[in-house]
Amino acid sequence: MTQMQEKPIELYFWPTPNGWKASIMLEELGVPYNLNLVNIGKGDQFEPEFLAISPNNRMPAILDPEGPGGAPISVFESGAILQYLGRKFQKFYPEDERKRVETEEWLMWQMGGFGPMLGQNHHFRHYAPEKVPYAIERYSNETHRLYGVLNRRLEGRAYIAADEYTIADIATFGWAQRWQRQNIDLEEFPNVRDWRLRLEARGAVQRGLAVGADQQKTLVIEKDKAAQSVLFGQKAR
Repeated sequence: MTQMQEKPIELYFWPTPNGWKASIMLEELGVPYNLNLVNIGKGDQFEPEFLAISPNNRMPAILDPEGPGGAPISVFESGAILQYLGRKFQKFYPEDERKRVETEEWLMWQMGGFGPMLGQNHHFRHYAPEKVPYAIERYSNETHRLYGVLNRRLEGRAYIAADEYTIADIATFGWAQRWQRQNIDLEEFPNVRDWRLRLEARGAVQRGLAVGADQQKTLVIEKDKAAQSVLFGQKAR
């Protein structure tokens, strides 16, 4: 029996590829949630109230007032959030062990590669105070390789894992939305192109991408030196 949710889940969020994982998942599940914007350009992620639920000072994070045993629980790290919500509501995270392992393999692939490597691509291509040709080439090549892995995986498949739409798709989708910033030509990866369009057509995905969109326009990191200092020059606090 699918779990019901009466009290809203608190979502701590800023519209980025990692943030979209949580907003899309919550929209797909159709459960009530409250939006708490964490303006990463102004340093909201270092506030004590946020650090209490996300000690790595990264969003997204959630606080579920109806956690295990009816007691509140907070969850940080986007992959852990997807797994927690998938288990609780028994959706997009297969219970069959073989399908679950496959889903987890590709979720970990995203968390460990198709995310961090693409993020480094973004950084050295768009944000670094000086151009470092070696770094740009290094992370551009790795981005290209990872798109190739995903393209091969999607050959003859509608979704990444378990022959169904899962948290592996949700986790990967947001990063693939930034292909232009990564200097990727999606025509070179037609299976990724078609998969991205397939997901983008989902109403819940559209709603998840729209969360915080107006606020996102107020933070243009490439032009905001103060935000760059917060995001890229931060020291432990």
